[in-house]
Amino acid sequence: MALNFPQIDPVIVQIGPLALRWYAMAYLAGLLLGWQYVKRMARRPPHAATDPQVDDFLTWAVFGVVLGGRLGYVLFYKPAFFLENPGQILAVWNGGMSFHGGLLGVAVATIWYTHRHNMNTLAFGDLLGCAAPIGLFFGRLANFINGELWGRTTTDEAPLAMIFPHVGPEPRHPSQLYEATLEGLVLFVLLFVLWRIEAIRRRPGMLFGIFLAGYGTARFTVEFFREPDAHLGYLFADAITMGHILSFPMILLGLGLIAYAGRRAAP
Repeated sequence: MALNFPQIDPVIVQIGPLALRWYAMAYLAGLLLGWQYVKRMARRPPHAATDPQVDDFLTWAVFGVVLGGRLGYVLFYKPAFFLENPGQILAVWNGGMSFHGGLLGVAVATIWYTHRHNMNTLAFGDLLGCAAPIGLFFGRLANFINGELWGRTTTDEAPLAMIFPHVGPEPRHPSQLYEATLEGLVLFVLLFVLWRIEAIRRRPGMLFGIFLAGYGTARFTVEFFREPDAHLGYLFADAITMGHILSFPMILLGLGLIAYAGRRAAP
């Protein structure tokens, strides 16, 4: 009864040594659509940024996502390997990106940019938090197309149980689709609805806190269905993974931001 993995070619088109991949297109789509969405939101109160400021920040967002995502993977997932092979740190074409690292990279870029331009950091962070699920949605779909980050084994009767032929004959959870749904679609709709409530929109940090807590909760939940990285395995009790450990502080930080924003009077 298990579904078969659709075997989609991860390369869209290749001309000589140059290849256009779905994974690269996912990053591009997330950044461009998120950029336009942030511009649209910024035109409404509390007007956290102007159109030119959002345009300028796009470059910093790209650097934050790519450099932070790569360094996060290096430090969180394979520090020993990259310590022995430092020349591979920048070899992003070989795969290996961390969302938590990318988030830290964008956070650093945001703090630097908003302070330089005398902007409200938390208010601008609210815009970015509302747009981030767009990139997460496309990124997880690209993970599925690549046949990577598959789920733990399950039974044939489990809903959406799928066989990934390059992994083995056992049916598995398509955890990439679970993440695309929860971290991407559901979180985007939630933040879209809350953004339309002016009392929430005017409390800087509230929406970004909801994004952090929402993503952390979604990722923490899906980690119970996702196969851990082979070189790390389960870290505690044959159930807790690195994804759990990295997501838990996000939940706490998000809840703290929500409480902080809720206590402040809306300007």
